[in-house]
Amino acid sequence: MAQIFPKWTNKAPLYAAVGAGLTLVVVVGLVWYYASPWYTDVGYRPAQPVPYSHKVHVRDLGLDCRFCHTGVETSPVAGLPPTKTCMNCHNMVKADSDKLALVRESFKNGTPLEWVRVHKSPDYVYFDHSAHINVGVGCASCHGNVAEMDVVAQHKPLSMGWCLDCHRNPDDHIRPASEVTNMTWTPPTNQAEFAAKQKELLDIKAPITDCTGCHR
Repeated sequence: MAQIFPKWTNKAPLYAAVGAGLTLVVVVGLVWYYASPWYTDVGYRPAQPVPYSHKVHVRDLGLDCRFCHTGVETSPVAGLPPTKTCMNCHNMVKADSDKLALVRESFKNGTPLEWVRVHKSPDYVYFDHSAHINVGVGCASCHGNVAEMDVVAQHKPLSMGWCLDCHRNPDDHIRPASEVTNMTWTPPTNQAEFAAKQKELLDIKAPITDCTGCHR
């Protein structure tokens, strides 16, 4: 009796199983990458109402982060400067610039500028800027080198896994208190030794890695 199906069909179930497995791996890989904060959040660079350049103010003029973000050492929130902080300089510097029209209007009317937030943790996550700054974690560890940014962009994913990686291995991010706002600081060759001394000096306990540390 003649065969109805060709001989290769005997391996059809094997081919189907291998194909289904590969398809599953590809789908999981695509979702893992394209749905992760590394793809969806890193690089987020919204247009702001006023074209404020950190490159000009921080790198070229040497402004310290704390000049504008005054709450970063004492508060969970770094904060944004009131318009009068801008006008301390811009009532004389580029006082008639068209780019600063909204700043002058804000100052005159007493209405705050509506900056577009770039970095934001979910509402169910507790994050304290002061707790990190006061133990020597530099701004650049999370925000990148903003001194080279004309428009601020999100540099890190700010995901739970990313935070936990740092909490489990914080030594490379601990620096002298005088260097927390230094955007070009790099760990020295004896960084592990320095970090150990800092943790002893500041009585830094093992960073929290259980759920209650951030989900309160």
